[in-house]
Amino acid sequence: MLVNFMDKEDRKALSTAWAQMLQLGITAIACIICGILIGYWLDRWLGTTPWLLLLFSLLGCVAAIKAMIDLAKKI
Repeated sequence: MLVNFMDKEDRKALSTAWAQMLQLGITAIACIICGILIGYWLDRWLGTTPWLLLLFSLLGCVAAIKAMIDLAKKI
């Protein structure tokens, strides 16, 4: 394996990069899923199907993009 031939600093940099990319993906998915769930719940509660689901899905996507930009700036 390639990892066996890498020195300690390179392995640390590689694992840090993997962790940051995983954090970006999980954050994006979590934002979108939360938006969908909130919209679905509000639609069922208020009887406004499908408008709040669509609205909160879009808000979840916007939140995911903003979170990804913030994490990318931090990296």
